[in-house]
Amino acid sequence: MASDLFTPQKKERKTAVVTGAAGFLGSHLCDRLLAAGYRVIGLDNLLTGSIHNIGHLAGHEDFRFVKHDVSHFIYIPGQVDFVFHFASPASPIDYLEYPIPTLKVGAHGTHNTLGLAKSKGATFLLASTSEVYGDPLVHPQTEDYWGNVNPIGPRGVYDEAKRFAEAMTMAYHRHHRLDTKIVRIFNTYGPRMRLDDGRVVPAFIGQALEDQPLTVFGDGSQTRSFCYVSDLIEGIFRLAHSDEHDPVNIGNPAEMTIRQFAEAILRITGKNLPIESRPLPEDDPKIRQPDISKARRQLDWEPKVDFEEGIRCTIEYFSDFLQSRA
Repeated sequence: MASDLFTPQKKERKTAVVTGAAGFLGSHLCDRLLAAGYRVIGLDNLLTGSIHNIGHLAGHEDFRFVKHDVSHFIYIPGQVDFVFHFASPASPIDYLEYPIPTLKVGAHGTHNTLGLAKSKGATFLLASTSEVYGDPLVHPQTEDYWGNVNPIGPRGVYDEAKRFAEAMTMAYHRHHRLDTKIVRIFNTYGPRMRLDDGRVVPAFIGQALEDQPLTVFGDGSQTRSFCYVSDLIEGIFRLAHSDEHDPVNIGNPAEMTIRQFAEAILRITGKNLPIESRPLPEDDPKIRQPDISKARRQLDWEPKVDFEEGIRCTIEYFSDFLQSRA
């Protein structure tokens, strides 16, 4: 890396490091931080992220991108005020293809980013996940629920990587008195998702736009709660600037079944397509709904974007993407 990533006259500005900066959520977080006046250093090894997600930031005077795998030692010169650790494969299709890198970025990557925050005296925020609750026996899920996770199942590489990352984050907070935050992210959707990442939102939208049957795993009775990306990022921004150190759920508590979601996509796209069933993947959660009482109380946050509005924006994004690829 260069000896200095920004010009000297900008050193008084707050600087944030974002790992996974070229990913779906990381790229939107970079946008939010830049809009708030931060200088941003984005790190990504581009294993599952895309440089196109941050292409609009090329030449931005307050943004620097460094291609780097954070599972290896991180060197950042100069001042750092915030470290946001968002690097990780996040969809089942990705972490099942890259199980070892997923475990490494949850373990070594978290250790390295915490070490960076400690050396700089920076605030650290970990992007954790609702998957730490596994296939929950408590509904809706509250932050004090310890979860029901199969540690040796195929999804365990992601679930346990995030659970370990949470444990290490809290250890740094307690032992080193580091200012740490943990956000447990529930299902999020919006522009910059990969069409082929295997998650239900891009899968159903892509199938509908290409006039293919919508494929539902199991009977479609399993539930999810969908949060639009701008709402999620605002919650994360508020958490980073709060005094809260324990995990906080950020998501939309409006719950629906996967079959209901498929029907909504067909209605909004105006398509008349069949819905076909596929075998349910191992350890697939049957229910997922966040209790966001803590976020409302501690952060004065709750989702604002209406489901239909958010889905229409996402459909428009994927429609433009498919047309550009044609």
